[in-house]
Amino acid sequence: MPLLPPAGPARRLALMALAVCVLSVAAAVVAFAQGSFVGIVWILLAGISSNMAWFYLRRAKLQRAQQAG
Repeated sequence: MPLLPPAGPARRLALMALAVCVLSVAAAVVAFAQGSFVGIVWILLAGISSNMAWFYLRRAKLQRAQQAG
């Protein structure tokens, strides 16, 4: 079973949310390394975007299961 669902809007949204998550974690690391507490905002953004990625992946999986049977 493939890790990602077939190409479609849900997969694109999940990959974009995952990219935002990775970039926001990197921004948080840089912010904390510079001594700024703005990194807290980046951590919150990473949490929201990771939840969005899981939601869209699960949504695509459920839609695929409904179409299959």
